[in-house]
Amino acid sequence: MARVKLFSKFRQEFKRERMDYSRPICALLALVVFYLSHLAQCTNAKINFREKEKQILDQILGPGRYDARIRPSGINGTDGPAVVSVNIFVRSISKIDDVTMEYSVQLTFREQWLDERLKFNNLGGRLKYLTLTEANRVWMPDLFFSNEKEGHFHNIIMPNVYIRIFPNGNVLYSIRISLTLSCPMNLKLYPLDKQTCSLRMASYGWTTDDLVFLWKEGDPVQVVKNLHLPRFTLEKFLTDYCNSKTNTGEYSCLKVDLLFKREFSYYLIQIYIPCCMLVIVSWVSFWLDQGAVPARVSLGVTTLLTMATQSSGINASLPPVSYTKAIDVWTGVCLTFVFGALLEFALVNYASRSDMHRENMKKTRREMEAAASMDAASDLLDTDSNTTFAMKPLMRGTNDKMRQCEIHMTPPKKNCCRIWMSKFPTRSKRIDVISRITFPLVFALFNLAYWSTYLFRDEEEQK
Repeated sequence: MARVKLFSKFRQEFKRERMDYSRPICALLALVVFYLSHLAQCTNAKINFREKEKQILDQILGPGRYDARIRPSGINGTDGPAVVSVNIFVRSISKIDDVTMEYSVQLTFREQWLDERLKFNNLGGRLKYLTLTEANRVWMPDLFFSNEKEGHFHNIIMPNVYIRIFPNGNVLYSIRISLTLSCPMNLKLYPLDKQTCSLRMASYGWTTDDLVFLWKEGDPVQVVKNLHLPRFTLEKFLTDYCNSKTNTGEYSCLKVDLLFKREFSYYLIQIYIPCCMLVIVSWVSFWLDQGAVPARVSLGVTTLLTMATQSSGINASLPPVSYTKAIDVWTGVCLTFVFGALLEFALVNYASRSDMHRENMKKTRREMEAAASMDAASDLLDTDSNTTFAMKPLMRGTNDKMRQCEIHMTPPKKNCCRIWMSKFPTRSKRIDVISRITFPLVFALFNLAYWSTYLFRDEEEQK
């Protein structure tokens, strides 16, 4: 009836136009366009696309029409393997644990394949795709994560999963999952190390004759912008294939290698600088008086115990590996310097007591010589005058010969070190002075060798 009324209206307008020849013919064309557009709107208003989707889903997935247990045909309907394209979007990386050697990641996982049994009419391009939320209604690849320890889906507020079926039979499966994956680490350069953690995906039951996984062409792995990790930086990631052969056949496998670099600033502030400070504090005992035994002992023991506690705290946060780490070399050498400072005081104390014993012996010898000279003088006074006159020339001649020998003897040459060391008469004082120079110099050389060795080794491994 609407069409009849519209057509009668058009006839009346046309008669009116025909009676008035002064109006252009374009008015007639405008009426025709108006009629066709109105007719198209009426036609579209009658189509319910949601109802059409239901009918198409019932048609292609109805009972007896589609079997989810049968895998799709190969490319172009061949008997070859079904090809599944994979791409992932890394949303976050929550932690990287050195003790358990694992890391946790949340990602959006997508698969896409062709199933010609799911082709449908798109109603002239008006129906772009069909959406499903039940994965068991269509055939799904039996992919699993081979290095996964734990994992779970996300169901808040609704299950974070969907399946899109396109008119040509392409199927897109997308799901958000959280995984805890194993990551074997080499900690020889810890904390100047870089770690490579992998994400491996493989087929569980279908061999490469039936199912093949391929990375999606063009940016198969995306990472969220501004990805922040507490102790690591994600430098780069690489995609590769890792097909595995077993007794039951060859299985398709994909992997992503994530290269993490450890942030060194935390360890510099928390470990390296405090250890340097403890070593330098242990050198304060070299400047204390030798007689301050309680002060020097308490300082040495306190720094030694603090350094030991620092080392045990560092090792408590790491797995008990069988090889030596870079941090072990650092803490071991610092502990050795602190222990050496304590042993230096023991040596100084022994040298001080030895010097006191030597001074006592010299004092005793001088007293004995003075007593002997006094006895000799008293004996000379008691003798007669002839004997006295006879002995005086002998003694005078001996003294003259000794003076002549002293004149002809060349004095020993003294270098700068001997001249400088002669300022410190006791051996204990000399040990303290030598330690003040030797300990800092050796520690500086160790730092030069340590940092050059491990930093250059890090660059070589990176190449």
